[in-house]
Amino acid sequence: MIQQLSIYTENKRGAMNRITDTLAKGGININGFITNDSAEFGTVRMIVSDAQEAQRLLQEAGYLTKLAPVVAVEVSDEVGSLNQLLSAVTRANISINYMYATFDRDGAAPIIVIQADDMPELESYLLYSGIRVR
Repeated sequence: MIQQLSIYTENKRGAMNRITDTLAKGGININGFITNDSAEFGTVRMIVSDAQEAQRLLQEAGYLTKLAPVVAVEVSDEVGSLNQLLSAVTRANISINYMYATFDRDGAAPIIVIQADDMPELESYLLYSGIRVR
């Protein structure tokens, strides 16, 4: 499992830029992210080069943050690979809370980031099924 950083911010113009500016000045690389918004607030979920340091920097800048375990699964870049992953999760009878895609910068392989109710069970089942978990 890896650590995902969630940042809670007001849904205002320039909010994402202030977050990325803080991280860039702190030498943190963003490897993947997704944003979700509501009327007043947004949630930015990120996989970064140093989650603990990114959290410290953002908290010092006044952001509410949270670290959470996620699994990052490498899938092949071919038809049906996401379906195979989701079929394995279904067989494990585990509910996915959310997921998003990023990619492996070195190998250019798609990476699916998954957060579920039972993260240890999910990781264990995926490994047992021969699925590459990072």
